[in-house]
Amino acid sequence: MRKRINEIIEPSKEGDKASLAYDIMMLLAITVSIIPLMFVEDNKLFRITEAVTVTIFIIDYILRWITADCRLQKKEMSFALYPFTGWAIIDLLSILPGLSLIGRGFKILRITRLMRILRLFKFIRYSNKFQVLGRVIRKERRVLLSVLGIAVFYVFLTALIMFNVEPHISPVTGNVTFADFFDALYWATVTLTTVGYGDMVPTTDVGHFISMLSSLFGVAIIALPSGVITASYLDELREEKNKAKEASEQDEKKTA
Repeated sequence: MRKRINEIIEPSKEGDKASLAYDIMMLLAITVSIIPLMFVEDNKLFRITEAVTVTIFIIDYILRWITADCRLQKKEMSFALYPFTGWAIIDLLSILPGLSLIGRGFKILRITRLMRILRLFKFIRYSNKFQVLGRVIRKERRVLLSVLGIAVFYVFLTALIMFNVEPHISPVTGNVTFADFFDALYWATVTLTTVGYGDMVPTTDVGHFISMLSSLFGVAIIALPSGVITASYLDELREEKNKAKEASEQDEKKTA
């Protein structure tokens, strides 16, 4: 019985209508629970939908807990380990903000509305494309971490240079520029990513030159992980397509 429950609550496989219906219900619950965050005011309908969706999330959490051994494969220890797994923590944190709507005894667990945004991460569990992206990031994590390290070093270096060559009070406008090192880090980051909001700009010739170099190098550094992820993502999609084709051929042979 528990094995069948686990099959239903896990992402659906081809031909499993009960699991597909459960996935659709959970996706709808997640979507509906996020809608109130798009409005400033609160109303009775939002409170009702929050209570209903939180109840669904609680039931889902309990079902996943009582079938933890089917996924973790560690017998009785699975039930003790499950609450500390990544998905269980996300599920619990997404439930806590709505507990105060179910009973007054839970008001101590009231958390800011922002905690509900964590519910969007639950989409990843039911989306194959997100799972493919997750596998790509895990596969290319060393390359991506190397690029991240280069980017962080370049941001820090550029910010340090800019903080020391730029006047803290602009001689032209009299406004404060790069009042502290965090301002320089902020400017270096948005320049590296080629955003450049324009709310903080260098005023000296040296600062302008560094800004030009930062913009040029920023394009190259940001392009590196994009190319790695795109190439690996396409490889994963081809691999999935080949596996599906092989499975289909095997089914045809069995039928024949």
